[in-house]
Amino acid sequence: MESENKTGVAEFLLLGLSEDAELQPVLLGLFLTVYLVTVLGNLLIILAVSCDPHLHTPMYFFLCNLSLADISLSTITIPKMLVNIQAQSKSISYSGCVTQVGFFLSFAGVENFLLAAMAYDRYVAICHPLRYAVIMRPCFCSWLVLLSLTISVGDALLHSLMVLRLSFCRDLEIHHFFCDLAQIIKLACSDNLINTILMYVVTSLLGSVPLLGIICSYFQIVSSVLRIPSARGKYKAFSTCGCHLSVVALFYGTGFGVYISSALTHSSTDLAIASVMYTVVPPMLNPFIYSLRNRDMKGALRKLL
Repeated sequence: MESENKTGVAEFLLLGLSEDAELQPVLLGLFLTVYLVTVLGNLLIILAVSCDPHLHTPMYFFLCNLSLADISLSTITIPKMLVNIQAQSKSISYSGCVTQVGFFLSFAGVENFLLAAMAYDRYVAICHPLRYAVIMRPCFCSWLVLLSLTISVGDALLHSLMVLRLSFCRDLEIHHFFCDLAQIIKLACSDNLINTILMYVVTSLLGSVPLLGIICSYFQIVSSVLRIPSARGKYKAFSTCGCHLSVVALFYGTGFGVYISSALTHSSTDLAIASVMYTVVPPMLNPFIYSLRNRDMKGALRKLL
C-alpha cells in the first residue's frame, strides 16, 4: 500500500471499548459517573487540605498535587470519549490526538514521580523523625514537584515530537478510547523502529526508577519499624503508610496488569478494557482510599462539608 502522509489533515478514529450501539448509552452513563466522582472526590481532597491548617504538611502537599494529576489525567481521556459517544462520532483530529498523547504522558509521569516522593516523605518521617522538619522543607517539596513535572513534560514532548516524524496510511483506526502512543506508532507506514525502541526504553527507565525508590524507602521503613519494641508503636508507624501503600499497589498493579494483558492477548478490545483499570480506576479510587483510611482527612472533610 502506498504510504500517504496525512500529518496535517488526518483524523484518527477512536473505536472505543465497544462498537455495539446498544451498549453506548450504558458506557456514556458509566463513564460520566466515573468522571464526576473522580473530579468531585479529588477536588474535595484539595479543598480539605487547603482549608485545614493541620494538614499543611509535606505528605498532604504531595497528596494535593496527586489529586490534581488525577483530575488532569481523567480530563485528558474521558470527556473526549463521552463527546464521541454522544455525537455518535469516532473521529479525533491529528493535532488533537498528538496533544492527548503528550498530556497523558505528562500527567501519568507526574503521578508516578509523586508516589515516589510520598514514599520518601514516609521514609524520612519514620526513619529520621528528628530531622523531618529540616529535610522536608517547603522549598524542597516544591522542588520535588517541579522536578517531577519537568521530567514528565520533557518525556511527553520527546514522544510527541517523534510521532510528528511518522507518516500514516489510510488505516487510521485506533482500537482504544483514547490516543494510545503504542497503537499510534503501530499505525505508521514509515519506519517506526526508533519510536518503538525509544518508547520502551524511556518508559521502562522512568517507570522503574521511581518504583525502585519506593521499594528502597519501604525496605528501610520496615527495618526501622521492626526495631520498635511495642506492638502499638509498630501499628502506629505502619498505619501512616497504609494509604500510600494502597495507592501504590493500585497504580502499579493496574499498570503491570495492562502490560501483562498486552503480552498475553492479541485482542485490541480486551487490551482497551484492561487499560480502563489503569487510566480510569486509580484516579477515581485514590480519594476514597485517603479519606476512608485517614483520620486527619476524615476530620478535615467533616469540617469542609
